[in-house]
Amino acid sequence: MRVLVMGAAGRDFHDFNVAFRGREDIEMVAFTSAPGQNLGEVEGGHDRYPPALAGEGYPDGIPIEPEADLERLVRERNVDRVYFSYSDVSHEHVMHAASRAMSAGASFGILGPEDICLDADVPVVAVDAVRTGCGKSQVAGAFADALSGRGLDVSIVREPMPYGDLAESRVQRFGSHEDLDAADVTIEEREEYEQHIDAGHVVFAGVDYADVISAAAEEADVLVWDGGNNELPFVRPDLHVVLVDPLRPGDETRYHPGETNLRRADAVVSNKENSADPDDIEQVAVNVRDLAPGADLFHADSVVTVDDPSLVEGASVLVVEDGPTLTHGDASHGAGAVAADRYGAAERLDPRSGAVGSIADVLERYPHLDRVLPAMGYSDQQVADLEATIRNVDPQVVVSGTPHDLSRRVDVDAPIVDVTYEVDLHDTTFDGLLDRYAGLLGS
Repeated sequence: MRVLVMGAAGRDFHDFNVAFRGREDIEMVAFTSAPGQNLGEVEGGHDRYPPALAGEGYPDGIPIEPEADLERLVRERNVDRVYFSYSDVSHEHVMHAASRAMSAGASFGILGPEDICLDADVPVVAVDAVRTGCGKSQVAGAFADALSGRGLDVSIVREPMPYGDLAESRVQRFGSHEDLDAADVTIEEREEYEQHIDAGHVVFAGVDYADVISAAAEEADVLVWDGGNNELPFVRPDLHVVLVDPLRPGDETRYHPGETNLRRADAVVSNKENSADPDDIEQVAVNVRDLAPGADLFHADSVVTVDDPSLVEGASVLVVEDGPTLTHGDASHGAGAVAADRYGAAERLDPRSGAVGSIADVLERYPHLDRVLPAMGYSDQQVADLEATIRNVDPQVVVSGTPHDLSRRVDVDAPIVDVTYEVDLHDTTFDGLLDRYAGLLGS
């Protein structure tokens, strides 16, 4: 069977590695790269899955083609089946992809959790969500802190963001900022890794997750999976915690594969309720009870603070936010805007007034953004454009809602005030959740 995998440099590679690599009955024809997934902005880009990862039968590796060419690829390369392998897209989007594949003559499929989940030699707490930007990393970090507080060694395994050399990124281990610098990771990767490293946890990621999980388990008594977007876990969870977001009510029923996560959850956390409308909180709760009647539902607030409130009060500020939350997460703003308003900023400046280069392109592509600047930095040039944009806007203060240390990447005249945000459970603690689910975790 001749197979093509539609992807975005992550789940697609994992699907191939665990389900298709080394099979004599499968010929992998190509990957396609999703539009808007920033791969074209990564220096060097990706045009081929390398032979070192593709394995026997692919001496030249596997081509990575633009998704726009899907129909032509199916016809010209006699593709029998197309597999859809990326996340945080609407159910309608998935079926449009199916229609494109089938109209060109191929069957269409999606690999399920039992096809892609790997086993670990230690217990696994998996934290996932129904959309990107729900607060997964904060919850994953809180579980890691609680487990460490019990004297357990913890490894955090992060879903892949393999923007660099794929073969060299087969297994990545990040225990310090120096490790991040040495790997020359993107701002998006820093947004996901730095907060865990700063809390004293080691983060594993990469491309070949059988090896990633094996390496992480060698150093740990328990793994914490910190999922990306709203993707399924790549490792089989003993405890599966899924976040929902009442600031985007209804999304828990409309996005792939977030709805699958919700239906498979052991526990659901409704986050950001301190900023949400009560009717929206109730709508989300009703949907959770309908789709995941066997899961426990916990309510939580996202508590936002800044390191120096006096700098924010009365100032004209430029808010820089977590990039993916604003772009494919569809949020109009994030924690930085919440902090700016809460701590009395006189105004939030619109970055469009000073945007240059690739940053101007991003802001034009996402017109829903409400006076916030996504922390885009997939190449040295884009980081330079980000810095130039901040300088051109000329704020009195930069309010940084991105979870990485922005000052490590840009040099601007205005002081940078860092925003932190934690998930505060209403009626229990993360220690309490570990006690509640001790049976699942085998302790």
